[in-house]
Amino acid sequence: MACFIQAVYLLELDRQDQKGEEDGLAPKWWKPFKYKVTQTLVDERDGSIYGAMLEWDRSSALSDFILIRPSGAPRAVLALRGTLLQKPTMKRDLQDDLRFLVWESLKGSVRFVGALAALKSAVEKFGCTNVCVAGHSLGAGFALQVCKELAKQGVFVECHLFNPPSVSLAMGVRSMSEKASYLWKKVKGSLPLKEETTTPLETAKAEASDKKRLRTEKKWVPHLYVNNSDYICCHYNAPSCSSTTTDGASSEQQQQRKASEIAGDVVAKLFVTSKGPQKFLEAHGLQQWWSDGMELQLALYDSKLINRQLKSIYTTTTTMSSPAKS
Repeated sequence: MACFIQAVYLLELDRQDQKGEEDGLAPKWWKPFKYKVTQTLVDERDGSIYGAMLEWDRSSALSDFILIRPSGAPRAVLALRGTLLQKPTMKRDLQDDLRFLVWESLKGSVRFVGALAALKSAVEKFGCTNVCVAGHSLGAGFALQVCKELAKQGVFVECHLFNPPSVSLAMGVRSMSEKASYLWKKVKGSLPLKEETTTPLETAKAEASDKKRLRTEKKWVPHLYVNNSDYICCHYNAPSCSSTTTDGASSEQQQQRKASEIAGDVVAKLFVTSKGPQKFLEAHGLQQWWSDGMELQLALYDSKLINRQLKSIYTTTTTMSSPAKS
């Protein structure tokens, strides 16, 4: 998946250098996997390529005596690149970066519309179980949001997010609002009781019931790849208060215990590099994810940010019609 995203970066660079498939660098990143590009996603504002649809190339596979598609290999992959600090596309890339920074949403971008349309078309053609979405940095932000949009309709597509953006002004405002609300509840709880329609115990039971209901509805599980030295995405690796322990157990023991507790209730698979690059530019880079020396750890504890990002799915699927045919 990381190599396919690299191919999209290079498709745009090849376009800027006026290179095609014969002399360009991009094809070297998909041909060894026996895939082919069937559609490029072009930003109508500046003509830049920000994504591509890659499909299994059966004829190329047969030429190398590969008779069947490997198990787990999708029929189609939608790959979305991140920000390119090159003059022809930098303005529009940074515009979408600022859009996420301010609003924590990319729905107002033409790239969101284009990526969603391409994904819906692939799902209709191959079925949701045969399609995968992958994105890096800003592209991971788009990938998350288009997959969430389909998940709200009961259509669940495999999704791989490399260095997804987790920092925004909207998140900071929301965090301050949550802290203020928490403090007000504590103050309110210390005041003399007057006429209350519900007791704290009833409220706790209601919240537990809602949480249990939401757990039964969770079906879409995105894959996130995070480097703790990358401050753009590291907040995904911050556990919620409810997931901390104070019994002196090691972090590994805590993770194993948490894994056993929520084995049937994983909302996302969060992979964290254990020996990844430490400098920011390298830690946020895409190259680390195909490195031979890369070691990943699966973090299964409860992440407040992941839960908040996916909350809209769980509260919407109950009112949607049956999932699309796959």
